Amino acid sequence: MRRLENKVAVISGTSGGIGAATARRLASEGASVVLADINLEGAEKTAQAVRDAGGEAIALHLDLAEEASIKGLIDQAVARYGPIDVLFNNAADTRYETMQHDAAVAFMDADLWDSVFRINTRGTMLMIKHTLPHMIRQGGGSIINTSSGASLRADLFRVAYASSKAAINVLTEYVAAQYGKKGIRCNVVSPGLVVTENTEMNQGHNLDLYLAHHLTPRLGRPDDLAAMVALLASDDGKFITAQIIPVDGGISTHFPHVAETRGGVDAYKPVKN
Repeated sequence: MRRLENKVAVISGTSGGIGAATARRLASEGASVVLADINLEGAEKTAQAVRDAGGEAIALHLDLAEEASIKGLIDQAVARYGPIDVLFNNAADTRYETMQHDAAVAFMDADLWDSVFRINTRGTMLMIKHTLPHMIRQGGGSIINTSSGASLRADLFRVAYASSKAAINVLTEYVAAQYGKKGIRCNVVSPGLVVTENTEMNQGHNLDLYLAHHLTPRLGRPDDLAAMVALLASDDGKFITAQIIPVDGGISTHFPHVAETRGGVDAYKPVKN
């Protein structure tokens, strides 16, 4: 299926995980992909994998904390391939040292809070800001932002990360409202737990617990998110906008007691009258 033939897609956070999987998927559907990451070496490895599979890809450096870097990335992408059809804002600060110090509010370091918002929320806004004129000029485009299930319900840790992602949800709705009549669609994909190297580093001790609460037989994989991004990027998703779409194996849909009572429900047989 080549739903993105002759399209140009810019993807941030592409050195691994969801971003790398999405780069491979969009390229396999015909898009020329611009892979952006602060880890340029990692992004280049992904770009080479795309090229080895017959796709078209370049890797460019991106520092989401710096507006000049963001503008430079978009300018380079347009200079290389022309107008941008798809923007996938996937990058975020998920470094181990950040996540481990993202504590409860009473212990929150204000500088860490500001840094997380600067990269995750402000960076996403600026990526959209500098891409919008190119999309509007050509009559439209699809913007997809990565949020998190943590943005929709409370947990005991990582409050800065969750809050920054909740802000992205609202930003998405505003972009869709402000620019929808100009042909811009803007949506959020909201992952649950997706098994990547970062996940295993930050949450490896909890994987069995998370699996028990999924409604699926397995945990999420990067390719699951890539499939949804490909849909939203293509004309198959042309009537979808301003949505927060969970791709989470159903973990966000049920009461917390489901995992503990599942065995009893499986054994339950209705009483015949």
